[in-house]
Amino acid sequence: MIDRLPRLSLRNALLASLLVILVAEGVVFAMGHPLICKCGYVKLWHGGRGDSEMSQHIADWYTYSHVLHGVIFYWLISWIAAGRLSVAARLLIAVFIEAGWEVFENTPFIINRYRSVTISRNYFGDSVINSTFDIVAMMLGFLLASRLATWIMVALIIAVEVGLLFLIRDNLILNIIMLVHPIDAIRVWQAGG
Repeated sequence: MIDRLPRLSLRNALLASLLVILVAEGVVFAMGHPLICKCGYVKLWHGGRGDSEMSQHIADWYTYSHVLHGVIFYWLISWIAAGRLSVAARLLIAVFIEAGWEVFENTPFIINRYRSVTISRNYFGDSVINSTFDIVAMMLGFLLASRLATWIMVALIIAVEVGLLFLIRDNLILNIIMLVHPIDAIRVWQAGG
């Protein structure tokens, strides 16, 4: 059946992705998250760590992890689809996954999980604008992975993960570890920075 799927154009995938993003962000807003930072303004970049403006502006340290989501989704979906889906169709699937994560990430369950087992004690969820641009960052990573050589993307993953480790003592790998199976030694090390 999957062999008979029509090819989805990039234009149509982007339009469908916009619809998915609007629905997901409508859900995030309906869950009580602010459109923008409660501080009343929007910054392109917020470089703070663990303060009340984290995850409230367009981009922050965790934006880089969302770019890596896109790279990983590109590889996984491409492997699963085994050439049966266009890049555009795979992008739309990745947007669905990332949008689902953004909604789930902003539920009380995950917010409380972050607060209880990670160094993000003051985390209260994303603003709608931050959540939206997290999905856009994933899309950027996905499209980069679709165009650039695998070795370049592997180098990017390593550079981002090592860079974040040194700059903020957190990265995608540590984030996953701490959410799934928290390790006190990691939490203590992260808090020391």
